[in-house]
This record gives sequence, C-alpha cells and structure tokens, in this order.
Amino acid sequence: MTQEPITTDDNRKPGFVVALLFFGAVAVVVIAIAVTTADSVDVSVPTIVAGEEPIADAAEVILPSVVDISTNRGSGSGVVYDSDGLIVTAAHVVDGVDEVTVRFASGEQVRGTVIGSAPEVDIAVIEVDKDELPAAIFDTAKPRVGQLAIAVGSPWGLESTVTAGIISAVDQTDCSTVLPDGQRTCTPLVQTDAAINPGNSGGALVDRNGRVVGINVSIFSASGANDGVGFAVPAQIVSLYADSIISGEPLQTAFLGVVPTDVNTEGRAGAEVSTVVEGSAAEAAGIEVGDVIVSVDGVPVLDSGDLVAQVRTHRPGEAVEF
Repeated sequence: MTQEPITTDDNRKPGFVVALLFFGAVAVVVIAIAVTTADSVDVSVPTIVAGEEPIADAAEVILPSVVDISTNRGSGSGVVYDSDGLIVTAAHVVDGVDEVTVRFASGEQVRGTVIGSAPEVDIAVIEVDKDELPAAIFDTAKPRVGQLAIAVGSPWGLESTVTAGIISAVDQTDCSTVLPDGQRTCTPLVQTDAAINPGNSGGALVDRNGRVVGINVSIFSASGANDGVGFAVPAQIVSLYADSIISGEPLQTAFLGVVPTDVNTEGRAGAEVSTVVEGSAAEAAGIEVGDVIVSVDGVPVLDSGDLVAQVRTHRPGEAVEF
C-alpha cells in the first residue's frame, strides 16, 4: 500500500469463546412494459423519479463541511468534526507542523492549530478560532460492501472535488505504519474505488446521505495517481481517536493478551496464538497456545495483522466472540 503524498487443524478448538477485553496503554416518470404471452405476465419496473441524484444530494450535504488544508510542506483536506472549531484530517497531512491554513467551502481562510495526532491510525485534529461551523455527521456503523461511496476533498489542490464509486471492501488491514518506537501497527481500513488522489488525504468518504463513513488517507497505486484502490480510516476509529485527542485523555484500547503469528499451514487463514499473557482476557477465556483464531465477532481473521487490527476497534470491557 502506498500512502499518498501530502498535497481443520488439530490445534483449533470447536465453537467460540467469549473474551472480556482488558485495558491497554457511515414530475414522476413512470415506465410501463406490457408483455403478451400465452399466459398473463406481470413485469414490475422500478419507478424513476425525474431529477433524483443521490450523489449530488450527498455532495450538497457534505461539501460545506469539507475544508482545504495548506502547510509549508503541501496540502490536503479536512472535515469539520465539531461546530466549535474542530476539524479532523489525516495525520500525515500535518506531520511536522503546528499551524496550518484552513480554507472553507465559502472561500474564507483562517489559521488553524494542530492540537494532536494519532499517527498509528493516521488521524489528527486541528482547532480554528471560529464557531457555528457546519459539522459533518459521522456514521460509526460499519459500511456495507457495494454501497455507494462518495469522496470529497482537494485532489491536486482542486478544492471541493467530488468523485463517486462504491465501498469495495471493509476490514482491509494496513500494517505499514511504523511508530517512533520502531513498532509496526495495524489498522482496519475501508476500501473504495471512488477516485482518490494526492490532496484527498484527510477528506471525507460519505454515504448516499452525506454521512461520513471514513476519512481518506491513502491509495494503492503503481503510478502515484488513482488506480481505483483507495483507503479510508473507518468513522468508528476516527471518532474514538479524535475524541481522545480533543479531551486530552489517552485512548484506552482493547487488549486481548495474545501474541499472534500467521498460520503456517499453506492456504489457511487465521492467526495462531504463540503466547498467552498471564492474567489477560485471553487467558480468562481459555485461549491457549496453538489455538487458531479465525474470526472476531463473526468477521473472518485473515492473518495475525488482521487480528491486531480488529481487536483495536473494540473498547475495554466489551464482550467479543472468537
């Protein structure tokens, strides 16, 4: 994955276990068709409503909430998170800077201050001295594969650009982020074929109602431009980390208590447990070394990175089926 520039197994247990996660550090035109055969046949035809434009309608809802962000290193996009002057964007858009220029859809420009970022999920929050902003609605429910997806942002500096496609996949694991301490972290992402290009980072990925289902952060491309494979941080994760940054309190993420490895059996998915932490949720649930975890709450686990990413979407104290 290329991040866009800134501008039945013997060890497997049957059934499932429930682990209680512990704390860790989105004029009517009617067409009728008559069919005549030996028997009468009724053919139902959808009613087409003149002027119905779901993409345009969604764009009308979200455009006032999407901003252009400029720094001395390049540019990107952002989304109004709170009407009292809080904006979310991609962490790599504001990497290394404390202040930015925010340009609203109205054309107004103001200075913004980066109040915090979470590079492990590529999310940051900017504050501007302005209230009564048009805050976007964030839908934290998981989007459906195949549903309409609309990307809004400033690709190549072209503000308020709207492109459309579908949700191509959910829970696509990205383990490419390396933290300052050298550790690699994994995040589940939403995949879309809506065109995303450099400058779209930090912008909105919305549904047909204009609700944010993700914040666009990267593309997979051999050319550096859109190849129809874009990625967004799910709204659920955006909200969790943005709220933590705003409150100034560390985010309490779920901790299962296992060290997973990829399954060695050729062609088999899942994450094999190599270590179980003493006193952890995994130990309390009866998970043992050698077990293979194949799903989390019904969502298939492809490999060890996928397990880490899925656990991250839960909060301490939640009951989860493995």
